[in-house]
Amino acid sequence: MPEHDPAWYDAQYHTRAAIPEHPQILQHWTDASKATRGKLRGKLDLRYGDGTKETLDLFPAAQPDGAAGAPLLVYIHGGFWRALDKRDHSFVAEHFVAAGVSVILPNYALAPYASIAQIVQQMVKAVTWIWREADALGVDRQRIALAGHSAGAHLAAMLLACNWRAIERRMPAQPLRGALALSGIYELEPLRHAPFLAPDLKLTEESALQLSPAWMPAPAGPLLALVGGEESAEFQRQNALIRARWGEAAVPVCETVPGRNHMNVLNELADPASRAHRLALGLLGL
Repeated sequence: MPEHDPAWYDAQYHTRAAIPEHPQILQHWTDASKATRGKLRGKLDLRYGDGTKETLDLFPAAQPDGAAGAPLLVYIHGGFWRALDKRDHSFVAEHFVAAGVSVILPNYALAPYASIAQIVQQMVKAVTWIWREADALGVDRQRIALAGHSAGAHLAAMLLACNWRAIERRMPAQPLRGALALSGIYELEPLRHAPFLAPDLKLTEESALQLSPAWMPAPAGPLLALVGGEESAEFQRQNALIRARWGEAAVPVCETVPGRNHMNVLNELADPASRAHRLALGLLGL
């Protein structure tokens, strides 16, 4: 049973309701993403599968002649698994591409059309496809890292914990260099008790447990966990929980970003002067 009443869970997790300026933040993402697509030589809507929304956008970085391929950052968008789109987040790519990093933004089907378990499987399919097609995509399959925000951070954590050899025998046990997770959700049980969200996610006690990275064995790949200083107590707890459960070796960074809320913390990733941006580059050895 929940420890609090439903209104408490909504207050903790209904991020848009808690951020009056959220329309302006979303508009900034839209405008900046459109501008980025105008500047970069992107390859849009490549198919990684035949299912609903199984497409991705690639923003390739220029590489010196003879280079084996660019390091790759795969960014997974948030939206509580039920909102937003890769095209809303193209802006994340611009400064990584300038630093010599190719960026891929995958899409996934949204709840309630798809369950979280199905969305996880789509992201597994996307990473497997990227690994297989790395040469054709011009990326280095030895240097693939993830970044994700909110629900995207949850999905990135799930991918770190994936048993890849069971998916594709040719893949290494851990094909990912790690993940930068912004404002992640690592324990899903509280979401079953948030009225604004529960009807779309349709989580049961069993599925919430099975889909919670915090209750999985720690993976062989670092998760760098950041949360905004202005986020709710629950998001602060979620960020601390993954360090507590996976340990410092698997979660070497567990930090708060001062002055950022649940939405504008994402702007840190796109800012080349920010720690979040530098941490993501560090996962790729840059």
